Amino acid sequence: MTKKISLGLEGRQPHYAIGLMSGTSHDGVSAAVVSIDDRRAPLVQLVAFATFPYPPKFRARLLAASADAQLGAGEISQLNFALGAALGRAALAITKQAKIAPARLSFIGSHGHTFFHLPPRRAARGETPSTLQLGESAVIAAMTGVAVVSDFRPMDIAIGGEGAPLAPLAHLWLFGDRKRGRVVQNIGGIGNATYLPPRARHGDPRFIAFDTGPGVGLIDALAARQSGGKMRMDRDGRIASRGRVSEALLAELMRHGYFRRRPPKSTGREEFGLPLLDRIEERARALGIGAHDVVATVTALTARSIADAVHRFVIPLGRVEQLIATGGGARNPALMKMLTADLPGIDVITAADAGADGDALEAVAFAILGYQMLRGMPGNIPTVTGARLPAILGKLTLPPRP
Repeated sequence: MTKKISLGLEGRQPHYAIGLMSGTSHDGVSAAVVSIDDRRAPLVQLVAFATFPYPPKFRARLLAASADAQLGAGEISQLNFALGAALGRAALAITKQAKIAPARLSFIGSHGHTFFHLPPRRAARGETPSTLQLGESAVIAAMTGVAVVSDFRPMDIAIGGEGAPLAPLAHLWLFGDRKRGRVVQNIGGIGNATYLPPRARHGDPRFIAFDTGPGVGLIDALAARQSGGKMRMDRDGRIASRGRVSEALLAELMRHGYFRRRPPKSTGREEFGLPLLDRIEERARALGIGAHDVVATVTALTARSIADAVHRFVIPLGRVEQLIATGGGARNPALMKMLTADLPGIDVITAADAGADGDALEAVAFAILGYQMLRGMPGNIPTVTGARLPAILGKLTLPPRP
């Protein structure tokens, strides 16, 4: 049993908080202002949300750093503080949009940006399981004057977990249903699924979540390459819609060992990033596959890997009536059409169809995790991450006081 601690939240409901997230797509900072109140259902309500894009030069720097295994400590340290400043600016901007003064905020929950992630089940002999999120919390606290809860993943890894995914608690709060089995499928840079069986509860052994594999990260990178950097994504799936899926190449890609690995599991750009894209393009050239067809095939890889995960790991646990798609992939009609075709008998909808802002979900999730930390309550779910125990996640940074 986790001992409850008090950090000053009692008697101040509703609580206004900010959730901050920089995702694997490297696009920018997602910021959400939420109201949390234990006296109502749902407990959390979205007040305002926006994504603040990184300047092109900074995004290029971040992408280059993520792909450089030999990056020096100096650049990592500077990126940590630069990202902290970007997160702080986003927090201040979203308070203006919400018309809520920073002084009214109880806290900020900041995920930062995952720079490196090596969970225990992926660590080779001699490697130390670890995770590193950049975005210095002291910079955010100094800029905003608000307490910051950050660094949520390390504790879960320290007790044998994957350190991911961490959004399922928010999925349970927002999408749990008494009658329907649901899969909440985030399609960001990486895809991840949460299974919510009917009447799902925190301790239900069927309540699982895991990374399914590639999301839109490979698609975005391919579109950028083919356009010489003029495009950041295959907007509205236009390129994929003009191409034809190469079933031969798709079958090869679906033999990736990650797809057969049983949950709990997590992945990232180490497995589904630029090195894999290099191999895909090499194979495409060998097979004589055209540019548009490669984009269509990589899009189909995301859809097929999600569907395979649902059939392989979720349906054996219980029925699935709906799949709720969130993230950038939910705005890609070509991808959604493929996903619907690969999941016959399951209603594939978006978070908006279910009454939520799908783009805001991950940022909201880290506000919820910050709230759990400040209440002294567990933020991880052992059936999801594989951790040995439920644990309080996050570290608290207090702002300077005049």
